[in-house]
Amino acid sequence: MIEIKQLTFSYSKKNKLFDNLSLETKSGHIYGLLGKNGAGKTTLLKQICGLIFPETGICSIDNLLSKMRDPEFLKKFYFIPEEFNTPAISMNKFIKIYSPFYPNFSIENLKIYLEQLEISENSMLNKLSYGQKKKFLLAFGLACNTQVVLMDEPTNGLDIPSKSVFRKLIASAISEEKVFIISTHQIKDIESIIDGVIILDNGVIKFNNFIDEISDKLKFLNAKDVDNEADVLFSEPNLGGLKFVSKNTDNQHTKPDLEILFNSIVEKNSKVVNYLNN
Repeated sequence: MIEIKQLTFSYSKKNKLFDNLSLETKSGHIYGLLGKNGAGKTTLLKQICGLIFPETGICSIDNLLSKMRDPEFLKKFYFIPEEFNTPAISMNKFIKIYSPFYPNFSIENLKIYLEQLEISENSMLNKLSYGQKKKFLLAFGLACNTQVVLMDEPTNGLDIPSKSVFRKLIASAISEEKVFIISTHQIKDIESIIDGVIILDNGVIKFNNFIDEISDKLKFLNAKDVDNEADVLFSEPNLGGLKFVSKNTDNQHTKPDLEILFNSIVEKNSKVVNYLNN
């Protein structure tokens, strides 16, 4: 679906952000894209959209090069950025102008999404709060029914009830023909709906695995649950004592803790990365 091969990109001549970066996603999955500030998450999403171009290498959706931005390519994805400007028009006017670009757009689905997010379709976009604008763009993006949906910090600006609705909408919208990539710092907001984890650190993809694969290879434990300290790959303190990432040598599956997984992956000389690669 999305394919990136040996992509190189820099904002300045001195420092390369991406150097021979490669990534491939599979349809039918919701990926969480995780990384520290400045790791390159937003830049990666913009490369996929063709909003910025690689210096070398390729980036494509369904074998269509992103940098060409031809009409067939543009109708395959919808991108919801973290920062956006909305025109001073009504929602209905926005829908009338932009929905024709997406052949699978569903006005019926949009009405359902707006109702669940408690947004009136008669509203003027420039009169809405940031959170309300974000909810409208989320609803519109899902209603476009594109093969690829890219989201950059989609839960920023959403209240707690809206985050719950957001998760339900994402879970209901995914299908075998689609792929979602959700870039976020708020791991807890999306951990119940993603089934793939991509970790980007200093312009390098250090981790790209599915939740099932993580459960097969790793265990996530508290201090009282650790039987064999030799299997421990990473530990960190929490309010209850210590949390651990351990080798899953006895085939006992635990629920992945994405926060401690992320911390273990981006650690210098990560034992978790070395273990998984070997």
